[in-house]
Amino acid sequence: MFRIGFGFDSHPFDPDGDKPLKLGGVIISNELSLKGHSDADVLLHAITDAILGALAAPDIGELFPPKDPKWRDAPSEIFLRKAIHMMEELGYRIGNIDCTVVCDRPKISPHKERIVGNLAKLLKVDRGRVNVKGKTTEGFCDIDGIAVFCNALLIKV
Repeated sequence: MFRIGFGFDSHPFDPDGDKPLKLGGVIISNELSLKGHSDADVLLHAITDAILGALAAPDIGELFPPKDPKWRDAPSEIFLRKAIHMMEELGYRIGNIDCTVVCDRPKISPHKERIVGNLAKLLKVDRGRVNVKGKTTEGFCDIDGIAVFCNALLIKV
């Protein structure tokens, strides 16, 4: 048996922010910052929601309310670890994760290998089960931030 989940998240850039820009738990820029209550790792948020969605569980905002000061500047790995724990408790494992990161800046490709490697470690899977694609809007619309779409396939153990 398998289950499929979809996750989405987006965060605008914060011109006055002092948080480094993290994607998939990897710092990719100290010049850009995203607005967010936690560390604003938009990629980990989308993956977390994809896993939670596959489990028909409450979403990331319900489990970790952004108004709760407990989660202020929290590392998003905490949220992902909770989703993985819930997944394992229900007897599932990751089949694969497929993510699309949409932004006009920064370029994702120079950081892709480090991001995939870190995600594989966090998800406890081989690198071949994790895919991250960087896409731009090609001038179609002006995105002043980053959006991520993610699918997760979970397989019953």
